[in-house]
Amino acid sequence: MQPTRLRPRLFLAGIAAACALAVLSPSTAHAGLFGKKKPAEDFSAVRAPAVMPVVAPANGSIFQAQDGYAALYEGTRARRVGDPLTIVLVERTAASKSASSGLDSGGGFGITPPSTGPLSLFNPSAATASGSRNFKGAGSADQANSLSGEVTVTVAQVLSNGTMLVQGQKRVTLNRGDEFVSIKGLVRTVDIDANNRIPSTRVADAQIAYTGKGDVARASRQGWLSRFFSVVSPF
Repeated sequence: MQPTRLRPRLFLAGIAAACALAVLSPSTAHAGLFGKKKPAEDFSAVRAPAVMPVVAPANGSIFQAQDGYAALYEGTRARRVGDPLTIVLVERTAASKSASSGLDSGGGFGITPPSTGPLSLFNPSAATASGSRNFKGAGSADQANSLSGEVTVTVAQVLSNGTMLVQGQKRVTLNRGDEFVSIKGLVRTVDIDANNRIPSTRVADAQIAYTGKGDVARASRQGWLSRFFSVVSPF
C-alpha cells in the first residue's frame, strides 16, 4: 500500500483516539467533552479545634464559665464548630409541563377560459390550482423526586449573624457497592428543635447528593463506546 494512502487513515484514527480519550477521561465527567474538571464539593465532617484547657483566674464569683458551657435556653442544640446536627430529609418535588400546537391552511384558484373562439386554447380543467398545508405537534414532560431519611452533619462555620454552615456525609456499604448521602447548607439556630434535629426544607442553599458506586452503579451506566458515539453524533 502506498504511504500517501496511509496518511489520511492514520489522521482519522488519531482523531478517533483523541475523542475516545476525552470521553473516558475523568476530568470530563461533569464538564463535557473538552471541558475543565469541576472541583468536587467537600462534605467531610468538621471537628472542633483541640484547645488545651485554660484555668480561668479566680474572680471571687460563684459562677465560673468553662469551655463547653451552654445556657439553659440553648439545651443540647448545635451552636459551635464541630457540633453534630441531625438533618431529616423530607424532599419531595414534582413538575409537569405540556405543550401542543396545530396549523391547518388551504387555498386554491381557477381560471375559466372561453370555450369558443380564437382564445379557446386549452381545457378549463388545466387552469386550476389548489394547495393545503397542515402541522400538528405535541409535547409533555413529567418529573417527580422523593428523598427521605436522616443524615447527621457537623457545624463547619458559624457566621457573624449566628447562621451556621453545616456539612456531612453518610456512607452505607452494601454487599454489591457503596451508597453515599451528602448534604451541605446553611441553617438557623432557631429552626433546630429540642432534639437537635432540623428538616431539610429549612436548610438554605442546600446541596443534597445521593450517589453510589459498585457493581449496581456500573451496570446502570452507559458504556464508553456508546458515550463516545453520543458525543460525536450530529443527530
